Amino acid sequence: MEDCIINSPLGFTKISGDDDGISSIIVFNSDEKTTDIIPECLQDCVYQLNEYFEGNRKHFDLLLNPVGTDFQKKVWFALLNIPYGKTISYLELSKQLDDVKAIRAVANANGKNPLWIVVPCHRVIGSDGSLTGYAGGLHRKQWLLEHENPYKQQSLF
Repeated sequence: MEDCIINSPLGFTKISGDDDGISSIIVFNSDEKTTDIIPECLQDCVYQLNEYFEGNRKHFDLLLNPVGTDFQKKVWFALLNIPYGKTISYLELSKQLDDVKAIRAVANANGKNPLWIVVPCHRVIGSDGSLTGYAGGLHRKQWLLEHENPYKQQSLF
């Protein structure tokens, strides 16, 4: 397993993976030392994340290899179908998975998503439109949703 740490607009980000795919992308709440030489198996992920942050990428094309239960992987795979710039509720996601009663389990799996941004768990919101829970912090969830919003708000002042 190879690792690297990059700096992103939302903080220092650790990417882990190997030739079988990217297994995790996590953001830190503290300063970390960035990696001088990116391992070859992680270079495309770093490149695509940088494109995303620059506003030049709306879809990731990476080999993914997250570690989780079969149910978690089912939820994470469903998250990949949420289009860039769109949101759905936990209830809608549960319905897509054909089990409306599993809303808490779906929310729990969503919160354990190991592939920050690439598997867009930030696009899942409360039924009332609220920015409910986000492992990376609600300020990051809000930033990501605003970054993906095709109708950018301009400040009046």
